[in-house]
Amino acid sequence: VNKRLNTFIHDSAFTSHLTLMKRFSNNPIHPLFDTILDRFFLQILPSIHHKIQWLDVESSSVERILLSTNYPNLYRLGLYNLEIEEAKHLFTSKIF
Repeated sequence: VNKRLNTFIHDSAFTSHLTLMKRFSNNPIHPLFDTILDRFFLQILPSIHHKIQWLDVESSSVERILLSTNYPNLYRLGLYNLEIEEAKHLFTSKIF
């Protein structure tokens, strides 16, 4: 399983556009479980962060995702369920 996962996560079709949230058929958006995000940050992101070009995230995990690493090839960022005050905090504070 780890060998197949390793092959999958290094495929540019997977790494160029990442969606780190759950979206249901009736359109509500929810965060991924912490256990999934933890594994992603610890085991996957360190080896693919430079390949990510497009990233879709929801409000409860956006700060953690953006602060976790540098994304040198990121050109598109989708922010979902982000309130105006959260956006102001993210983009006007000195956290980045």
